[in-house]
Amino acid sequence: MKKDIQHSIQDSAKQLLPEVIRIRRDVHQHPELSFNEIETSKKIQSFLTDRQIPFSTGWAGHGVVAHIEGKQPGPRVMFRADMDALPIQEKAEVPFQSSRPGIMHACGHDAHTASLLGAAAIVNEHRDQLHGTVQFLFQPGEEKLPGGASIMIKEGLFEKNKTEWIAAQHVFPPLPAGHVGFRKGLYMASADEIYITIIGKGGHAATPHLCIDPIPIAARIISALQELISRTLDPTLPGVLTIGKISTEGGATNVIPDKVFLEGTLRAMSEEWRMQTHSRLKQLVDEICSASGAKADVRIEIGYPCLLNDDSVTDMFRKKAVEFLGSDKVHDLPIRLTSEDFAFYTQLVPATFYRLGTGFPGKENPSVHSSYFEIDESALETGMGLMAYVALTTE
Repeated sequence: MKKDIQHSIQDSAKQLLPEVIRIRRDVHQHPELSFNEIETSKKIQSFLTDRQIPFSTGWAGHGVVAHIEGKQPGPRVMFRADMDALPIQEKAEVPFQSSRPGIMHACGHDAHTASLLGAAAIVNEHRDQLHGTVQFLFQPGEEKLPGGASIMIKEGLFEKNKTEWIAAQHVFPPLPAGHVGFRKGLYMASADEIYITIIGKGGHAATPHLCIDPIPIAARIISALQELISRTLDPTLPGVLTIGKISTEGGATNVIPDKVFLEGTLRAMSEEWRMQTHSRLKQLVDEICSASGAKADVRIEIGYPCLLNDDSVTDMFRKKAVEFLGSDKVHDLPIRLTSEDFAFYTQLVPATFYRLGTGFPGKENPSVHSSYFEIDESALETGMGLMAYVALTTE
């Protein structure tokens, strides 16, 4: 029986692939930034309406939640796809290149959206064999704080759409198309944004004794911040504190500026250490500035929490992936210090966040968030097929 449904899903995915590729390319060519996914949302709604799949809209602005009820009793489960693009100028030479300057689907959310629509179509086609209810969440604003996930939760996502578990797949260039990867437990880091302003006293570069030079103070702060990693974090846990941007107010070859601005990110795999580091960071910056006669303003924007994959849900998905794709196409993944707002969901319901291989075999594959990012579109067949298989074989 399971083999019959497997072959039927594989046939459906193969037949749907040209349409799903067309959807992906349309969304790719017309990308929309976080919380502005108006046209993308309309395309999703049109696809669902054509197949008479009921849905609700307006979640976190333009989010859509669809559901398909099976003919047989069973669990309520949920799959999620994000749908926003990034502020990146596309350089990949593809015929469906972004038509909007400075905006690009460089993180594969176009593929996530198209794959989930394909999965919904397959489940709908096989609804007589479906046990329970499958919900399809198309989420806005993953790339921008506070994250569409946190907003949808506050809007009552899980109260209005109860679920036993939630799952999401994400494109992964290091794995070739046709492959997937999983990791149980702690998988991805928290992410907070750091903004530091060092307020000195500017003046002529030839008279530093009459100034409070914020530039060497900034250099001391950057060096000292690294000790928050090397001397306060358990060496068995990964963590990153990176200053990615330095700028000044004023300043020239012969001018000491009044202010220096530092911007960076803190990534952690421990929520306890993360919060402790916020207060330590502020204290450290204040003390270094005070010792030099300067002042400091430190602002930390709390971002996404650590992403924790539920052991049993991840084991179940991995087992079904082996059944559907074969053991040679299913891989174990290392932890990552990238972050995802899907982590908000993992704090509330059992969840798994896994990887869909999208790399071209034998070719250098640019990473996500690269202006040259592209996917092997045959991965869409794997993506929609696997989600549909899990949905239709879960009882």
